[in-house]
Amino acid sequence: MSDILQIKGVSKTYNEDSDDPVKALNAVDLNISEGEFVSIIGPSGCGKSTLFNVIGGLIADHEGEVLIEGRPVDGAHKDVGVVFQEESTFPWRSTLDNVVFPLEIEGIEKGKREELAKKFIKLVGLDGFENHYPAQLSGGMKQRTAVARTLAYEPRIMLLDEPFGALDEQTRMLLGDKMLEIWSALNQTMLLITHNITEAVQLSDRVVVMSYRPGTIKDIIEVDLPRPRSSEVISTPEFGTYVGKLWTLLREEASRGMVDEEAAIAAT
Repeated sequence: MSDILQIKGVSKTYNEDSDDPVKALNAVDLNISEGEFVSIIGPSGCGKSTLFNVIGGLIADHEGEVLIEGRPVDGAHKDVGVVFQEESTFPWRSTLDNVVFPLEIEGIEKGKREELAKKFIKLVGLDGFENHYPAQLSGGMKQRTAVARTLAYEPRIMLLDEPFGALDEQTRMLLGDKMLEIWSALNQTMLLITHNITEAVQLSDRVVVMSYRPGTIKDIIEVDLPRPRSSEVISTPEFGTYVGKLWTLLREEASRGMVDEEAAIAAT
């Protein structure tokens, strides 16, 4: 498979001109193949969200470059869709009208945009809830609405910034199964930020482990578990081996972050 996304030597420093600059990313290199599902894990403060903002074109002042099919990303890009952890549905719009929204912005004819919206509402398992408002939906249903809205304008790459992080574990695992169904149906390229090692192994072809600040790539683990895959794989010995390996890599970085945080608090 060819690389759809190339990240070359990306570094980012905040407050660069101040007395207290913070280097969030340091020389990150990563290639993502078309149709691949990749998770990025790391301790808090390792620059995962900064990296996503760079990929999505939301941060322009960085070193290095990001290429989508060989073309530099120099701003918000139609080929990149983002789903955030924070609840982002519009409370005054129904499920259908939430999903239709980006198609309205693009000026797509009403009949066509409703047809597309209903297609993706069905794909995320919300058919029958088209006329419900966010206040009538569970947290998981709201996040599926956000996923459908992002899918509706058919980006080539989906960035998932802990979209199910606020949900309970059971719902999170079931929605992981739903994301795998969507990924398989669309042959979508997906990148997921998560703190949950189990979720990363359940979903991914590869798991990228980032170091504590400044964030760089510590290791990349290929997950050689059979597909199609569901949450049932969690009970297998092979799954446990991957989780243990990733925790060994992550534990040292998480400890560094904890020590740094405690030192900062003690200094105040």
